[in-house]
Amino acid sequence: MATLLTVGACKPPPDDRTSLSADAAERGRAVIERVSCGSCHVIPGIDWPQGRAGPSLEGFDDVGLIAGALPNTPGNLAAFVRDAPAAKPGSTMPAMPITAAEAQDVAAYLYGMNDE
Repeated sequence: MATLLTVGACKPPPDDRTSLSADAAERGRAVIERVSCGSCHVIPGIDWPQGRAGPSLEGFDDVGLIAGALPNTPGNLAAFVRDAPAAKPGSTMPAMPITAAEAQDVAAYLYGMNDE
């Protein structure tokens, strides 16, 4: 049983992360800067601000679970970034004023940070 729990907590295979484009990542960076995600998070490639209220997003691609609860997939990440309280009830991250497409672009940026 412990083995199943351990395997269940591991990061899923990259699946469709490889289809995330550089253009989407650049748009995601612009969204991150526009809505000031750095006010709460340290985000590689974003020089200012570098908040400490939320976790650092450095090495995000290696995180097994989003907010300790959701499998780290592009769809889950986009949903969490856009409306964290709906994706994970009790989350302290507020819903963000971005579209679903912008949330997908933010996910592309966060997954692509390690490729830079």
